[in-house]
Amino acid sequence: MKLKSMLAGLMLTAVMPLAVQAEIREQTIRFASAGADGSPIVLGMHKFAEIVKEKSGGKIEVKVFPAGMLGGDMQTITSLQGGVLQMTTMNAGLLSGIAPDFALLDLPFLFSAPAEVDAVMSGEVGQKLAAELDPKGLVALSYWELGFRNLTNNRHPVAKLEDLSGLKIRVVQSPIYLDMFGALGANPVPMPFPEVYTALETGTVDGQENPAASILTAKLNEVQKYMTITRHTYNPQVVMFSKKQWEKLGPEEQKLLQDAAAEAGTYQRQLARDADAKAVADLKAAGMEVTELSPEELQRFRDKTAPVAEKFSASANPELVKLLNDTIARTRGGN
Repeated sequence: MKLKSMLAGLMLTAVMPLAVQAEIREQTIRFASAGADGSPIVLGMHKFAEIVKEKSGGKIEVKVFPAGMLGGDMQTITSLQGGVLQMTTMNAGLLSGIAPDFALLDLPFLFSAPAEVDAVMSGEVGQKLAAELDPKGLVALSYWELGFRNLTNNRHPVAKLEDLSGLKIRVVQSPIYLDMFGALGANPVPMPFPEVYTALETGTVDGQENPAASILTAKLNEVQKYMTITRHTYNPQVVMFSKKQWEKLGPEEQKLLQDAAAEAGTYQRQLARDADAKAVADLKAAGMEVTELSPEELQRFRDKTAPVAEKFSASANPELVKLLNDTIARTRGGN
C-alpha cells in the first residue's frame, strides 16, 4: 500500500505541471518602450521575453518594440488603456498626469542611493502607487530602473549654476521637470525621447538630461560635447500591462507574467547599476568632456530646486509623502 501511495503521489506531481500548462494559451504579447535598443531597460525586456517563453513552454511569445517603435511614452499609455497594446515600461514619474502621486518619485534630489529606491519601491510606497494605476486601466507588474539622471549640452561645460542660464534643455513630458529646470535658469523643452537625437543634432535644443547608460546607448554623445554629473533625479521604471488585456488572462497566465516581471526586474536593476559607472567612463573615452560638481555647487542646485520639491509634495497625498520620507530616512539611518 505504501508503494502504491508513493507512486500515486509521484504521478500526481508529474501531472500537475501539465495541468497548469493546459491553462496557458498560445498568444503573443507586444512589449513597447521608448528606451534605446541595447539599453538596460530594453535588455530587461528581452530577459522578460526569455523567462516568459521558458515558463510557458513556448506558448507565450513576447515581442519587444524598443526606441519608440510603437510611439512615445504618452502614446503607449493611451494604447494600454484602450487595450490596443499589452505592455510597456517607462519612468514612474511620467504617470503623474493620470496618477498625480507618482510625481513624488521625480522630486529633485530625493534619492541619494539605489538602496533608498529599493526600500521605497519594494515596500508600502510602491504598493500604494501601484494601486492608483488600477482604476486608470493599468496593471503594475514590477518596478525596474532607469537610474540617476545627468545633464548634457553642446554649448559649454556646466560647472556652476549660472552656466545653465538660457540653455534650451530637453526634458521629459512631466510638469515637475519643467519647473525643476526653470528654477535652475534653463529653458526646458518637453519632448518624447525618440525625438531627442534629431533635436540635438539640428540645434533645436542645446542639451538634455538622462542616465549615463541611456546617453551612451542612444549615442547622444555624437551630438553632445559636455556632460555634468548632477544626479538630480532618480527614475524607477514601472512595468505595466493593459487592464483590459489583463482581465482576459487566466490566473495561471497572470501569475506567470507577474513572476517573470519580478525575476526580470532583479536582473534588469543590477544590469542598470553595473552599466552606470561604466557608461560614464565609456563616454569620456569617446571624447565627452565630463564635469563633476563641487559639493558646494551641488548644494546650490539643491537649494534652487527645493521650492519645486515643496510645491509637488504639497499637492500629493500627505500620508504618502510622510511614508516616503520616513522610508528614505530609515534606510539612510541604517535601521
